[in-house]
Amino acid sequence: MVKQLPVLKEKKVKKNTSRKLLLILLLLFVVILAVLFFRSSVSKISEIQITGNDMVAKEELILKSGLHVGDQFFGTSKGTIRDRIRELKAVEDVKIELQFPGVIHIDVQEFPTVAYQISQENGQIAGILSNGTNVLLQKDHILVEKPILTQWKSEDPLLAQLCKQLALIPDELLTDISEIIPDPTKAYPDRIKMYTRSQFEITTSISLLKDKVEYLNKVIETQQPGQITMLAADTYKPFDRVTSDIEQEKETTQ
Repeated sequence: MVKQLPVLKEKKVKKNTSRKLLLILLLLFVVILAVLFFRSSVSKISEIQITGNDMVAKEELILKSGLHVGDQFFGTSKGTIRDRIRELKAVEDVKIELQFPGVIHIDVQEFPTVAYQISQENGQIAGILSNGTNVLLQKDHILVEKPILTQWKSEDPLLAQLCKQLALIPDELLTDISEIIPDPTKAYPDRIKMYTRSQFEITTSISLLKDKVEYLNKVIETQQPGQITMLAADTYKPFDRVTSDIEQEKETTQ
C-alpha cells in the first residue's frame, strides 16, 4: 500500500527585517532633509519687520530683540524676543509673528505720549509717556498738541503721577493746555499751574485734574480769558477783574 507524503508548508519570509530596513531608510531620509533645510537660505531670517513704533527707533528695537538677518528662523522663541523688547521703558507690549519663510514681524505698542519737555541745556524736545518715561524725539517725529512740562525734575514722583492722570483724560480735553508747571503748597503738595492757548491761567492739583478738566473746558468755551481755580472750590475771575483787585490791594497797602 502506497502512503501519501505530507504536504510541505512553505516558509513565510519574516517581515520584521524588511520593516526595520524601511524605517532606517526613512529616518536617514528625514535627517538628510533636515540637514539640507537648515543649511539652505529658506531656514534663515530674511527680513525683520517693525510696526507700531513712534518714540523708539527701529534700529534700537532690532538691536534689543537680538535678531539678525541670516540667523536661524526657528532659533529664538517668540517669548524670548518679546521679553527682550519689553525691557525698553517706552514699550508697553509686543506681538511677534513668524511668517515662513524667513520673515519675523514685530508689532510694538508703546506707552502713549501725554506731554513734551524741552531741555534747558540744549533745547532738545523729549516726549513724556504715560508711565513717566522721558524719550528724546526722533528727527522725523511730528509734534501734536500736547502740554509742555516745565520746571519738573525727572526724579520727581509727582511727575509720574501727573503723567498717569494725563493718560486718563481724552485728548480733546487737553488740546488747549499749553504748559504745566509744579506749584506746590503745604495744603496741596501736588498743586500745579496750567496755561492754555486761549490765554487762561489755571490752578489745580494732580489728584483733582481728571475730575475738574470738564469744568475747565466749559469755562474756556463760555468765558473770556482769566484765572481759574479748581481745588476744594471752583472759582473764575476774568483778567480785568484780577487786575482791578491787584490795584486795590496796592492802594490799601500804601
